[in-house]
Amino acid sequence: MSELWVERHRPRSVSEMKGQRAVVDRLGGYSEKGTFPHLLFAGPPGTGKTTAALALARDVFGETLRQNLLEMNASDERGLDSIRNKVKQFARTAPLGGATFKVIFLDEADALTNDAQGALRRIMEQYAETCRFIMSCNYSSKIIEPIQSRCAVFRFRPLEDEQMRAQILHVAKHEGLEIDEEATDAIVHISLGDLRKAITALQVAAGMDTVITRGLIYETSATAPPEVLQGYLLACKEDGFQPARRRLRQILDEFGLAGTDLVNQLHRELGVTSFLTEETKLELTEWMAEIDHRLVQGGGEHLQLDAMTARICALLK
Repeated sequence: MSELWVERHRPRSVSEMKGQRAVVDRLGGYSEKGTFPHLLFAGPPGTGKTTAALALARDVFGETLRQNLLEMNASDERGLDSIRNKVKQFARTAPLGGATFKVIFLDEADALTNDAQGALRRIMEQYAETCRFIMSCNYSSKIIEPIQSRCAVFRFRPLEDEQMRAQILHVAKHEGLEIDEEATDAIVHISLGDLRKAITALQVAAGMDTVITRGLIYETSATAPPEVLQGYLLACKEDGFQPARRRLRQILDEFGLAGTDLVNQLHRELGVTSFLTEETKLELTEWMAEIDHRLVQGGGEHLQLDAMTARICALLK
């Protein structure tokens, strides 16, 4: 794993991007014109925000990309000093190589403090002629309104299952892997529309074997297969607390799950569990949210998961 496959297979041009068709079409127009306004990319992780920003900048600047692009992760440099010093200093210098403007890409911009965002707004106004900003975030609600109003906002959505499958098969073929349909479906299942997570899962599995199977995917991704989680719920319903508790311990040990991972994976399975009523699913969802909160706050993992098991058993009697 000397090189991350996510970087190796990252599209280098807007025209090479897959999925996010509405976004790609609009960015393609900017790419052809060689200019664009301030941009705000919002959406879940792994949906192409960083790829889109870098691909657009590369299309516009070509060989002068590195001289005219400042890339920053706002979660690492989130304070007022970083904006006043590093960002402002770059924005005030002239573009190089015949370019008419420079670009500052702020990844995870929703991590910026309010003071930093206020300073950023003023810099965006002051240097609008010679500097463009591209910001990416998971939650656009955390970006102050004055910044949002100065940007063209693009909404990125989780990739559809068929788009995920196509990309997984493309990467697998390029890397010389043998992967069956069940393994591909397993990667789609665990990734939830996050292509970065899917490619990473494939690379981790490939470190174990060049033949990628469904079992290998679940084994190397710290994810319990759906039928295993369904078996736990069925044990709660039919076998009672102690057998269900033992089944829970087996799942934790076999797949290396943390308590919060188990709760979230189990919650996902509730929606497709046929032997639970809608009323029971609603009550279990509320209880799982409470257990997840307790675990995050530092509650004892085994005790909290036993409490969840006891509650499920009581509801399913």
